[in-house]
Amino acid sequence: MDRAYVVTVNTAGDEYATGHVVIDGNRITQVAPGAAPTELTDTAATYVDGRGCLLTPGLVNTHHHLYQWVTRGMAVDETLFGWLTTLYPVWARLDEDAAATAAGAALAHLARTGCTMTTDHHYVFPKDGGDLLGAEIHAAGQVGLRFHPCRGSMDLGQSRGGLPPDHIVEEIDAVLEASHSAIDRWHDTSPDAMTRIALAPCSPFTVTGELMRLSAELARSADVLLHTHLAETADEAEFSASRFGCTPLEYVEQLGWAGPDVWYAHGIHLSHDEIARIGRSGTGIAHCPTSNGRLGAGIAPTTDLMKAGARVGLGVDGAASNESCDLWEEMHHAVLLARAVGGPTAMAVRDALRLATMGGADVLGRAADTGSIEPCKLADLALWRMDTLAHAGIADPVAALVLGGRPPLETLIVNGRVVVTHDVVITVEEHSLARDVERVHRALTS
Repeated sequence: MDRAYVVTVNTAGDEYATGHVVIDGNRITQVAPGAAPTELTDTAATYVDGRGCLLTPGLVNTHHHLYQWVTRGMAVDETLFGWLTTLYPVWARLDEDAAATAAGAALAHLARTGCTMTTDHHYVFPKDGGDLLGAEIHAAGQVGLRFHPCRGSMDLGQSRGGLPPDHIVEEIDAVLEASHSAIDRWHDTSPDAMTRIALAPCSPFTVTGELMRLSAELARSADVLLHTHLAETADEAEFSASRFGCTPLEYVEQLGWAGPDVWYAHGIHLSHDEIARIGRSGTGIAHCPTSNGRLGAGIAPTTDLMKAGARVGLGVDGAASNESCDLWEEMHHAVLLARAVGGPTAMAVRDALRLATMGGADVLGRAADTGSIEPCKLADLALWRMDTLAHAGIADPVAALVLGGRPPLETLIVNGRVVVTHDVVITVEEHSLARDVERVHRALTS
């Protein structure tokens, strides 16, 4: 391919076999077929030669646990509950240094996989750990990704029938105070915001109903989003049935956890009626196919959720349950798993790309700002090299991206700023981060 192929992922599905995009500051000002006008290329403006490349919107990650980057490769053959009980004591030793190191490395790696915007679900706050949320927000600023961290929480310890040890759960008042403080300190409501906050009690088996309800009230009074794990495993369904006498979805719906300001991570074990209810309410789903497979949790009914009207994006989940944390890989696995259970027409390659871009932007409440390549939208773009041995000659560049191996990332632009060039993150030093990860991992597990 000797041209710059542009796939906009706009509502009309516009694609240009040869196209160009003009950026002014942090905004896209022009998207059109053909080469860039000479009056632009002859000026002092920066020119990126996209010949041999495919330009897409930056990928959007709707579920992660950044702190887990320093605890990868543990309990690798366990179920979710066994995996959690093994790792909770390790995570109880987290501090600001560990959180900053994990976040910096995980975010830099995400950038190399085409990600321009990500959330994070951080719910472990040891009493003497320091400002863990602030540490990861600072790390995101250094790497340069658009960041939507969730102030998570757990208040249901083992002594009260929950899964986590008592010494890493918080009191409700402390959670609400910290949540309010996080919103006041970090939440940016501007259209080009680089940081926004959501509230995210961890799950029905780690959080009391009272905390779920009060967190929803606080989030809605502050106009921020809500996030939690839901319907991930059969164990969770059994826990909910025995403890609450209903399914996980029925339980959270009773607490006000449904609607366009809510998104669930996973959403695997859902009935047909529950899928329809999620669609009617406009609730979002973070589909995490790689982690679901790694933990043996199952395959989410993604196609059915999309048909029902649910907002669906992709998530890598935590690095301790998905050691690769490659957002391109989630797009690749999403289409393969959908077809494995639903047949060859269950998901088109362009549907998979939409899940990874506009779908994720919609789940995180940023569809008006990013997720597609259109004038006035933010300049969050991924330029993929398609003329190497792995992809040269594939008839359809979008199929080459989604179904082939992950191509080299020629350039990643976030908010108009270059973060990756020639498959290398240029905002931070990768080798230094790797050394820090090794140091922190040894400290936590020794």
